[in-house]
Amino acid sequence: MATAVNGENHYDRAEEVKRFDALKMGVKGLVDSGLTTIPPFFIHPPETLSDLKTKPNSVVVPTIDLSGPRSTVVHQVAAASRTFGFFQIVNHGIPVQVLDRMIGSIRAFHEQPTDVKAKFYIRDMATGVNFISNIDLFHSKAASWRDTLQIKLGPTLPELENIPEVCRDEMVQWSKHSEALGEQLMGLLSEGLGLDTDRLKSTTCLDARMMVGHYYPRCPQPDLTVGIASHTDPGVLTLLLQDHIGGLQIKHEGDWVDVKPVHGALVINIADILQILSNDEYTSVEHRVLANSSKEPTRGFFSTVHVQRSPAIKHAYCQHGTRMKDRTPSTCTAHSISDPNHPTPYGF
Repeated sequence: MATAVNGENHYDRAEEVKRFDALKMGVKGLVDSGLTTIPPFFIHPPETLSDLKTKPNSVVVPTIDLSGPRSTVVHQVAAASRTFGFFQIVNHGIPVQVLDRMIGSIRAFHEQPTDVKAKFYIRDMATGVNFISNIDLFHSKAASWRDTLQIKLGPTLPELENIPEVCRDEMVQWSKHSEALGEQLMGLLSEGLGLDTDRLKSTTCLDARMMVGHYYPRCPQPDLTVGIASHTDPGVLTLLLQDHIGGLQIKHEGDWVDVKPVHGALVINIADILQILSNDEYTSVEHRVLANSSKEPTRGFFSTVHVQRSPAIKHAYCQHGTRMKDRTPSTCTAHSISDPNHPTPYGF
């Protein structure tokens, strides 16, 4: 909203953000309205925009075949977690058809009419389900070009009638598969630190899980905004499925590196708490998603594992069985670590 103040136009960002949120239409609704320029509150500062054009490089994020010999897989997972903080996995036990249906269901939800989605547009997780644009809309310096569906997966799923029908069956299936895969990965990561298979699992709470389904519509001015700003993930571990369009980048040795989509693969990234629990052996790295310049929308969803509010965080036995120093993770707020009702503002 522009108002005249002493003969000059004054842009009221807070009012514009409030108005956008009240419409419950999300970024997809803006695109459907036919706009050709993005609202000013989506425009990021010059220091962010100047870094969007990346230099070509030959760095490839590792892809690990989980069907290989366990000792080999443990070594590869640990090496990737130390060096990149990200890796892709194949032969992970989740059928490709399940992944394809999951991506399809996320797209189906976001491409429903606005009035259908508006029933889920709310900024709390009282029902375990919500649909919003920008979790941190009212707090960030600039909004990002995406909409998000969030569903709490654990310790228990929401009431089924609270999960949108268009993705309900797929969500139930994904919850089962991701829980089992999460346990498998935590075992590999634990062994990679020289610990017993179940050591990290016993330290963290794998039941506190969240599914976040992002949707990145075509952006008319992708050079002025981002899909998700640079960040690291609170929590323990993130399992990510991206579609064929991509847009995810990680920071590696000072440069931005594309995480190129591999059909049937899942992207795994180390989050802040796992870096702390591993005494910085594993690394939680910055990553971002570019705004979508394609005519086709980008979809991606992830499940993130949080840590329970417990003294176990302070007394984690890490590499070589030595005890981590007593400390509370100062880089993360308590709710982003442990309470699925208040998830991290980012992810993916």
